[in-house]
Amino acid sequence: MATTAARAPRHSRGYANYVLGILFLVYVLNFIDRQILSILAKDVKKDLGLNDADIGFLFGTAFGVFYSLFGIPLGRLADNWHRVRLITIGLAIWSAMTAFSGLARTGLQLTAARIGVGVGEATASPCAYSLISDYFPRERRATALAIYSSGIFIGGGVSLFIGGAIVDSWNRSFPGGHWGLVGWQVAFMAVGLPGLLLALLVSTLREPIRGESDGLAMAPSGEPFRDFLGELVAIIPPLTLIGAARRGAGALAVNLVAVAVAAAATWLLTLATGDAAQWIAVCGGAYAVFSWAAALRDRDPATFKLIWGTPAFLFVSLGYGLISFVSYGVAAFGALYAETVLHQPKTEVGLFLGGGAAAGGFLGIVLGGRIADGLKQRHAWGRIPVIMAGTLLPVPFLIYAYTTGNPVGFYIASFFMSGLASAALGPAGATTQDLVLPRMRGTATATFFIATALVGLALGPYFAGFMSKATGELRTGVLSLLAVGPVSLILLALAWRAVPAAEASVRERARAAGEAI
Repeated sequence: MATTAARAPRHSRGYANYVLGILFLVYVLNFIDRQILSILAKDVKKDLGLNDADIGFLFGTAFGVFYSLFGIPLGRLADNWHRVRLITIGLAIWSAMTAFSGLARTGLQLTAARIGVGVGEATASPCAYSLISDYFPRERRATALAIYSSGIFIGGGVSLFIGGAIVDSWNRSFPGGHWGLVGWQVAFMAVGLPGLLLALLVSTLREPIRGESDGLAMAPSGEPFRDFLGELVAIIPPLTLIGAARRGAGALAVNLVAVAVAAAATWLLTLATGDAAQWIAVCGGAYAVFSWAAALRDRDPATFKLIWGTPAFLFVSLGYGLISFVSYGVAAFGALYAETVLHQPKTEVGLFLGGGAAAGGFLGIVLGGRIADGLKQRHAWGRIPVIMAGTLLPVPFLIYAYTTGNPVGFYIASFFMSGLASAALGPAGATTQDLVLPRMRGTATATFFIATALVGLALGPYFAGFMSKATGELRTGVLSLLAVGPVSLILLALAWRAVPAAEASVRERARAAGEAI
């Protein structure tokens, strides 16, 4: 049920800013826990007998595939259930799994813990994007989402500083380890456990009326967990086959063809690279997303139409996803490069690379959001050029950073690279939110993060690590990420043309697809 009558918000602007601040802290911790592996990579490689491709798999694929897949049913639950409760539960889970990472004794155990972190963190952005969109009006939404999203860069930068300081301090105090733990294991525990306390604070936030800020208040679903379980059946293999069979023989046949295609792709890519786990995860993830989208088309045609049936949504998501392909690849190996190629001590890497990434990312994403909001007020396509800038402007700084032998130049170039790339995220996220109805925002966010996680996170770090292993040069591995830049620009140029009409026709297209609005 929806009503288009304008209503006075039940929350003050001050409280909305307070909620944004808490959600920002959640996202900071999200990225500390997600990206601390980067500064620990050298020690983890040594103790667990891993190579650069393995680090790329652990940093990106093991986390990213499960993050993106579970983000879909959890995004659906965010659309239909109490978002504050859901993000509280997720925060507690991923914090515990980060701490458990410190107990890993093998690469397989660390993989299992990283999967757990991915599942828990999948609750964060669907809930947060939806909450922020209900607490902030459309004209301030890109800025609010940009502030929230700056947690990516603050958290990623802080993770390098904290991780480096803990490892160096612990290993200096206990050269042979203590309590059976070495520095990198203690670092995982030290950043994981505080999240359990933050979860208690998050649980006190008020749940806003869904859609109120747009004058389109919507009642929650009466059976949220039924829809959630339906999404699980639609996306988690082999339950996907049961879900397809329920929709008829034709749907099952199409699903089986998708299984065969995914299996063939896995086999061919494993033959080419020798990394079976990587391609089982990625191709299995792609199959799972296909199964979910096919089921969504039957169960909720309006949501399918406004997301998967809207080229503008796909152009923005994939165009930004390729920006994240480069960004995550650089994030995975930047600290390792500084340590092994530039021979910088871990503590200095954490301070200068981490501090630069945090400062540059925060400035870039906030300014990018403000500029995009300003352009949006004058032009329907106003946010797209800011996203495109995130593809183009970081390139010369990336090239310089990974060709210079000067550590100071590397740190300065990394600062600018982080700031310029980060400007794209707020506008991209806000654009996808404006292309759907309020009740669809959690699902839209989860779909957007398929591109950033399954395309960017699951492929970018692995690609850089694989190219490093293949060539014997980490520099070559990182620079090879730039190959996707032209594709990103083409997709965003198409978005520039498609977004204005798609935004203007959201309600009409939803009605045409059967939405009661």
